[in-house]
Amino acid sequence: MPTSSSKGFSLKTLLPHFAGSLLFTVVAVAVAWVIGGPRAAATVLFLGALETSLSFDNAVVNASVLKHWNAVWRRRFVTWGIVVAVFGMRLVFPLLIVGVAGNMGPFSALDLAVNNPAEYGRVLASAHHQIAAFGGAFLLMVFFKFFVARHKTEHWFVAVERPLTRLGKMEAIEGALTLVILLLTAELLDGATRAEFIVAGVWGVVAFILVKGLAALLGHGEGGVARQVVSQGIGGFLYLEVLDASFSFDGVIGAFAMTSNLVVIALGLGVGAMFVRSFTLLLVERGTLDTYRFLEHGAFWAIGALAAVMFIGVRFPVPEAVTGLVGALLIVWSLGSSIRANRKAARTS
Repeated sequence: MPTSSSKGFSLKTLLPHFAGSLLFTVVAVAVAWVIGGPRAAATVLFLGALETSLSFDNAVVNASVLKHWNAVWRRRFVTWGIVVAVFGMRLVFPLLIVGVAGNMGPFSALDLAVNNPAEYGRVLASAHHQIAAFGGAFLLMVFFKFFVARHKTEHWFVAVERPLTRLGKMEAIEGALTLVILLLTAELLDGATRAEFIVAGVWGVVAFILVKGLAALLGHGEGGVARQVVSQGIGGFLYLEVLDASFSFDGVIGAFAMTSNLVVIALGLGVGAMFVRSFTLLLVERGTLDTYRFLEHGAFWAIGALAAVMFIGVRFPVPEAVTGLVGALLIVWSLGSSIRANRKAARTS
């Protein structure tokens, strides 16, 4: 049955959640206008809209984690998290990737981005297979971890999800499944590219294990509820930031098709990141995931689809529009299934 907390969406109830995002958008557009005129401003708006539409499933998954946090850590997610998301994952992290791919230091990569953005974009694009391997492997771990959970009793695609839950009895099965898919995908590549793809994918698995295991590591010893909240918050914070990075990788690369200005790209993708966080808090505070029981399932299926597209894309280019459409369809489908299930429950109660 729908809860009362999920009702009453109006401009008055929505504005507090999106006021910061709207303000950031105005500032970002103004800065872009000063830098590059109306064309740069329009690019920021387009990149922001694209990032938001492609990452709505990210917001649902974020909400599934964030609903277990207290108000303090939720505020930190909005404040500290957005700084990491906008400047860390969408500005600094690509610089590190270019530095590794181009065998140069971070300052040389920054100099390249500022003085020769076209070459910077080319080097970043040349590392696409490694980026796809890391991000795809991390997202596959997220996907499988949700569906192989042994305590999971509610299923959307029963024929697939129930056997996956049974597989959850096997220790670390999500890692085994991800590595098998990684190795099979690597067969599509040749020579050094294949080796780089495998290495990057293994690091994606390692990153997932480390960020998910951090809370357990910090949680050892005494400290009671307060220590548990802090450990879950730190581990969850890192988990959400790496997850956000995995969603934004292709967006960062694709943005160079519209502009080579690093600041404009960071502003545009930053606008999208702000709105994703606003949607996340809206979903948490309105109890949307509790009301629409299959919405979370749809988001994780969308994550699995994105991981598959990232892997397939190393050999066969996939338009970003297709990626966004698949994710959106899965979200809408799961929402419709939830509404029908709620109506059926209401009739039988």
